[in-house]
Amino acid sequence: MEKKIISWLRKKLKSSHCAGFVLGLSGGVDSAVAAVLAHKASRGKTMALILPCESLREDIEDARKFARKFKIPFRVIDLTKIYLSALKACPVKSAKTARGNLKARLRMSAIYYFANSKNYLVTGTSNKTELKFGYFTKYGDGAADVLPLAELLKKQVRELAAKLDIPKAIIDKAPSAGLWPGQSDEQEIGLTYGIMDQIARAGKIPAGITPAQKKRAKEMLGRAVHKLKFPDTYKIR
Repeated sequence: MEKKIISWLRKKLKSSHCAGFVLGLSGGVDSAVAAVLAHKASRGKTMALILPCESLREDIEDARKFARKFKIPFRVIDLTKIYLSALKACPVKSAKTARGNLKARLRMSAIYYFANSKNYLVTGTSNKTELKFGYFTKYGDGAADVLPLAELLKKQVRELAAKLDIPKAIIDKAPSAGLWPGQSDEQEIGLTYGIMDQIARAGKIPAGITPAQKKRAKEMLGRAVHKLKFPDTYKIR
Protein backbone atom coordinates (compact mmCIF):
# COMPACT_ATOMS: atom_id res chain seq x y z
CA MET A 1 0.00 0.00 0.00
CA GLU A 2 2.82 2.41 0.88
CA LYS A 3 4.52 2.01 -2.51
CA LYS A 4 1.24 2.33 -4.42
CA ILE A 5 0.29 5.58 -2.68
CA ILE A 6 3.77 7.04 -3.15
CA SER A 7 3.69 6.13 -6.85
CA TRP A 8 0.26 7.76 -7.18
CA LEU A 9 1.46 10.93 -5.46
CA ARG A 10 4.46 11.15 -7.77
CA LYS A 11 2.18 10.88 -10.80
CA LYS A 12 0.02 13.68 -9.40
CA LEU A 13 3.05 15.91 -8.94
CA LYS A 14 4.21 15.25 -12.49
CA SER A 15 0.81 15.79 -14.11
CA SER A 16 0.19 19.02 -12.18
CA HIS A 17 3.67 20.42 -12.87
CA CYS A 18 4.01 21.21 -9.17
CA ALA A 19 7.22 21.15 -7.17
CA GLY A 20 6.12 19.41 -3.98
CA PHE A 21 3.47 19.04 -1.27
CA VAL A 22 2.28 21.06 1.71
CA LEU A 23 -0.02 19.89 4.49
CA GLY A 24 -1.18 20.72 7.98
CA LEU A 25 0.49 18.67 10.72
CA SER A 26 -1.70 18.23 13.77
CA GLY A 27 0.22 15.75 15.89
CA GLY A 28 -2.28 13.00 15.03
CA VAL A 29 -1.87 9.78 13.10
CA ASP A 30 -3.61 10.77 9.84
CA SER A 31 -1.51 13.85 9.17
CA ALA A 32 1.62 11.96 10.24
CA VAL A 33 1.02 9.16 7.72
CA ALA A 34 0.13 11.63 4.95
CA ALA A 35 3.26 13.66 5.70
CA VAL A 36 5.61 10.67 5.49
CA LEU A 37 4.07 9.46 2.24
CA ALA A 38 4.20 12.95 0.69
CA HIS A 39 7.78 13.46 1.89
CA LYS A 40 8.90 10.20 0.27
CA ALA A 41 6.95 10.83 -2.93
CA SER A 42 8.37 14.34 -3.34
CA ARG A 43 11.90 13.25 -2.39
CA GLY A 44 11.97 15.74 0.45
CA LYS A 45 10.05 18.60 -1.16
CA THR A 46 7.24 18.59 1.38
CA MET A 47 6.42 21.36 3.84
CA ALA A 48 4.52 20.57 7.05
CA LEU A 49 2.70 23.47 8.66
CA ILE A 50 1.93 23.28 12.37
CA LEU A 51 -0.90 25.74 12.85
CA PRO A 52 -1.90 26.09 16.50
CA CYS A 53 -5.09 27.98 17.20
CA GLU A 54 -5.84 27.82 20.92
CA SER A 55 -4.25 24.37 20.60
CA LEU A 56 -2.88 22.03 23.25
CA ARG A 57 0.87 22.38 23.79
CA GLU A 58 1.10 18.56 23.78
CA ASP A 59 -0.20 18.37 20.19
CA ILE A 60 2.20 21.05 19.02
CA GLU A 61 5.17 19.26 20.59
CA ASP A 62 4.07 15.89 19.18
CA ALA A 63 3.97 17.45 15.71
CA ARG A 64 7.41 19.05 16.17
CA LYS A 65 9.02 15.82 17.39
CA PHE A 66 7.45 13.85 14.56
CA ALA A 67 8.66 16.27 11.88
CA ARG A 68 12.18 16.26 13.31
CA LYS A 69 12.25 12.45 13.50
CA PHE A 70 11.38 12.11 9.82
CA LYS A 71 13.41 15.17 8.78
CA ILE A 72 10.35 16.83 7.24
CA PRO A 73 10.73 20.62 6.88
CA PHE A 74 8.15 22.39 9.02
CA ARG A 75 7.02 25.77 10.22
CA VAL A 76 4.95 26.69 13.26
CA ILE A 77 2.50 29.54 12.68
CA ASP A 78 0.23 30.46 15.57
CA LEU A 79 -3.17 31.53 14.24
CA THR A 80 -4.72 32.27 17.63
CA LYS A 81 -4.52 36.08 17.33
CA ILE A 82 -5.93 35.99 13.80
CA TYR A 83 -8.76 33.75 14.99
CA LEU A 84 -9.63 36.03 17.91
CA SER A 85 -9.49 39.07 15.62
CA ALA A 86 -11.89 37.34 13.21
CA LEU A 87 -14.33 36.65 16.04
CA LYS A 88 -14.12 40.28 17.12
CA ALA A 89 -14.67 41.49 13.56
CA CYS A 90 -17.76 39.28 13.21
CA PRO A 91 -19.74 39.98 16.40
CA VAL A 92 -22.34 37.25 16.18
CA LYS A 93 -23.32 34.56 18.68
CA SER A 94 -22.03 31.19 17.56
CA ALA A 95 -21.86 27.61 18.75
CA LYS A 96 -18.48 26.02 19.43
CA THR A 97 -18.87 23.96 16.24
CA ALA A 98 -19.02 27.16 14.15
CA ARG A 99 -15.97 28.53 15.95
CA GLY A 100 -14.17 25.23 15.40
CA ASN A 101 -14.98 25.36 11.70
CA LEU A 102 -13.55 28.88 11.55
CA LYS A 103 -10.28 27.56 12.96
CA ALA A 104 -10.17 24.79 10.36
CA ARG A 105 -10.80 27.25 7.52
CA LEU A 106 -8.17 29.67 8.78
CA ARG A 107 -5.67 26.82 8.83
CA MET A 108 -6.53 25.80 5.29
CA SER A 109 -6.24 29.41 4.10
CA ALA A 110 -2.67 29.45 5.43
CA ILE A 111 -1.90 26.09 3.83
CA TYR A 112 -3.17 27.19 0.42
CA TYR A 113 -1.22 30.45 0.70
CA PHE A 114 1.96 28.44 1.12
CA ALA A 115 0.92 26.06 -1.67
CA ASN A 116 0.35 28.93 -4.10
CA SER A 117 3.59 30.64 -3.08
CA LYS A 118 5.75 27.54 -3.58
CA ASN A 119 3.84 25.85 -6.42
CA TYR A 120 3.01 22.93 -4.14
CA LEU A 121 -0.03 20.66 -4.01
CA VAL A 122 -2.13 20.64 -0.84
CA THR A 123 -2.19 17.17 0.65
CA GLY A 124 -5.38 16.35 2.53
CA THR A 125 -5.29 14.06 5.55
CA SER A 126 -8.85 12.70 5.66
CA ASN A 127 -9.28 8.93 5.60
CA LYS A 128 -12.08 6.86 4.05
CA THR A 129 -14.03 6.63 7.30
CA GLU A 130 -14.03 10.38 7.92
CA LEU A 131 -15.00 11.12 4.33
CA LYS A 132 -17.85 8.61 4.40
CA PHE A 133 -19.30 10.21 7.54
CA GLY A 134 -18.54 13.78 6.52
CA TYR A 135 -16.36 14.24 9.57
CA PHE A 136 -14.39 17.18 8.26
CA THR A 137 -14.92 20.90 7.81
CA LYS A 138 -16.11 21.82 4.35
CA TYR A 139 -13.51 24.16 2.81
CA GLY A 140 -11.42 23.57 5.94
CA ASP A 141 -9.54 20.31 6.43
CA GLY A 142 -11.78 18.89 3.70
CA ALA A 143 -10.12 21.14 1.10
CA ALA A 144 -7.19 19.55 -0.72
CA ASP A 145 -5.61 18.85 -4.08
CA VAL A 146 -4.79 15.21 -3.31
CA LEU A 147 -6.19 12.78 -0.73
CA PRO A 148 -3.70 9.92 -0.32
CA LEU A 149 -5.62 8.29 2.56
CA ALA A 150 -9.08 8.45 1.00
CA GLU A 151 -9.27 4.67 0.44
CA LEU A 152 -7.95 3.70 3.88
CA LEU A 153 -10.15 3.02 6.90
CA LYS A 154 -8.98 4.48 10.21
CA LYS A 155 -7.73 1.05 11.25
CA GLN A 156 -5.73 0.75 8.04
CA VAL A 157 -4.19 4.19 8.59
CA ARG A 158 -2.98 3.05 12.01
CA GLU A 159 -1.59 -0.17 10.53
CA LEU A 160 0.27 1.78 7.86
CA ALA A 161 1.56 4.18 10.51
CA ALA A 162 3.14 1.26 12.38
CA LYS A 163 4.85 0.07 9.18
CA LEU A 164 6.18 3.59 8.60
CA ASP A 165 7.67 3.58 12.12
CA ILE A 166 5.52 6.48 13.29
CA PRO A 167 5.77 6.79 17.10
CA LYS A 168 3.29 4.62 19.01
CA ALA A 169 2.26 7.62 21.10
CA ILE A 170 0.88 9.26 17.95
CA ILE A 171 -0.75 6.05 16.68
CA ASP A 172 -2.49 5.41 20.01
CA LYS A 173 -3.50 9.02 20.68
CA ALA A 174 -7.26 9.53 20.99
CA PRO A 175 -8.37 11.05 17.65
CA SER A 176 -9.17 14.75 17.94
CA ALA A 177 -9.46 17.65 15.53
CA GLY A 178 -8.21 19.91 18.31
CA LEU A 179 -10.93 22.47 17.67
CA TRP A 180 -11.66 23.14 21.34
CA PRO A 181 -10.29 21.99 24.72
CA GLY A 182 -11.14 18.37 25.49
CA GLN A 183 -12.57 17.74 22.02
CA SER A 184 -12.61 14.06 21.02
CA ASP A 185 -13.69 12.72 17.63
CA GLU A 186 -15.54 9.70 18.97
CA GLN A 187 -17.21 11.67 21.76
CA GLU A 188 -18.38 14.36 19.37
CA ILE A 189 -19.54 11.89 16.73
CA GLY A 190 -21.23 9.52 19.17
CA LEU A 191 -19.74 6.47 17.43
CA THR A 192 -16.45 4.65 17.74
CA TYR A 193 -14.06 4.45 14.80
CA GLY A 194 -14.51 0.68 14.99
CA ILE A 195 -18.21 1.01 14.18
CA MET A 196 -17.60 3.70 11.54
CA ASP A 197 -14.88 1.61 9.88
CA GLN A 198 -17.31 -1.29 9.72
CA ILE A 199 -19.99 0.86 8.06
CA ALA A 200 -17.52 2.50 5.66
CA ARG A 201 -16.17 -0.91 4.63
CA ALA A 202 -19.52 -2.69 4.24
CA GLY A 203 -21.49 0.26 2.89
CA LYS A 204 -24.36 -0.44 5.27
CA ILE A 205 -25.24 -0.08 8.93
CA PRO A 206 -24.69 -3.36 10.84
CA ALA A 207 -27.39 -5.00 12.90
CA GLY A 208 -25.30 -5.39 16.04
CA ILE A 209 -25.32 -1.79 17.25
CA THR A 210 -27.76 0.08 19.47
CA PRO A 211 -30.80 1.97 18.12
CA ALA A 212 -29.17 5.24 19.19
CA GLN A 213 -26.00 4.38 17.27
CA LYS A 214 -28.02 3.43 14.19
CA LYS A 215 -29.88 6.75 14.35
CA ARG A 216 -26.65 8.70 14.73
CA ALA A 217 -24.97 6.84 11.86
CA LYS A 218 -27.93 7.54 9.54
CA GLU A 219 -27.87 11.23 10.49
CA MET A 220 -24.17 11.62 9.76
CA LEU A 221 -24.24 9.64 6.52
CA GLY A 222 -27.14 11.78 5.31
CA ARG A 223 -25.47 15.05 6.27
CA ALA A 224 -22.23 14.00 4.57
CA VAL A 225 -23.75 13.98 1.08
CA HIS A 226 -23.50 17.74 0.45
CA LYS A 227 -19.89 17.80 1.64
CA LEU A 228 -18.79 15.26 -0.95
CA LYS A 229 -19.96 17.06 -4.09
CA PHE A 230 -19.65 20.40 -5.81
CA PRO A 231 -22.24 23.05 -4.91
CA ASP A 232 -25.63 22.67 -6.61
CA THR A 233 -25.95 25.03 -9.54
CA TYR A 234 -29.01 26.54 -11.15
CA LYS A 235 -29.36 25.32 -14.74
CA ILE A 236 -31.22 27.29 -17.42
CA ARG A 237 -33.56 25.03 -19.33
